[in-house]
Amino acid sequence: MIKHNATSIPVSSRCKMLGLNRSTFYYQAKDETPENIELMRLIDEIHIGNITWGSRKIRDHLRNQGWKVNRKRIQRLMALMRIRVLFPKINLSRRNQEHKIYPYLLKNLEIKRPNQVWCTDITYIRLYHGFVYLVVIMDWYSKKVLAWELSNTVDKYFCIQALETAIRKHGQPEIFNSDQGCQFTSPDFIKVLKDKDGSIKISMDGKGRALDNICVERFWRTLKYDEVYLHEYNSIKEARERIGLYITAYNGMRPHQTLGGKTPDTVYYSKMHLAQSA
Repeated sequence: MIKHNATSIPVSSRCKMLGLNRSTFYYQAKDETPENIELMRLIDEIHIGNITWGSRKIRDHLRNQGWKVNRKRIQRLMALMRIRVLFPKINLSRRNQEHKIYPYLLKNLEIKRPNQVWCTDITYIRLYHGFVYLVVIMDWYSKKVLAWELSNTVDKYFCIQALETAIRKHGQPEIFNSDQGCQFTSPDFIKVLKDKDGSIKISMDGKGRALDNICVERFWRTLKYDEVYLHEYNSIKEARERIGLYITAYNGMRPHQTLGGKTPDTVYYSKMHLAQSA
């Protein structure tokens, strides 16, 4: 229905004319080699279990397993996977130098209610013959995943779609926190936040500080160990279905120790009800 280079009209405008969400349009990205796909699978598992390992340690670990790889190759794949490392740190967030960067507002902030702070991040999700990207919007206090989207390209459109869905379903936060990736600093993404009567404060992680957004980092670890690594997704459709089921169970059934054994849904909706009754 939509050909990527068929006309000079932007893809987003063509989707709008057809009544389609921009995030539902995909083009076939250039494929990685089967060897690189396997390396990415291994790098993902190594990183989740060793979040402080940089490209040198991951390279050395893979070499010990018999892989003939150099650091440059590992760095490129880590950047493609959007992996953020604590130390040593290389800039993998792909910040656009022309975009405005906002200060980090969560330092020493006591987060004590739902919709006080929302956060977001993107991660790599492996498929049997490739990979896609997952973005989530999460309520920091309750750990509830408010919205999510999958895409086979790491662009701003599926991030905007997830943000608009979260706001439509759950209202708006007092503070919205993200990293400095170009998807979240783009004028179109920022516009969605600023259009909400100007009351949303925008916060961004400091460069090289992956754990400024620890709330989502912990969710990635849980999602991958409990779901992604246990299954081989044959398509984006299958990944979407299984991840959707997992997130529904995560929100509504999985007890959290940090929430006193309660689920994210229980904490989010009970606190919201109390706030509305006050």
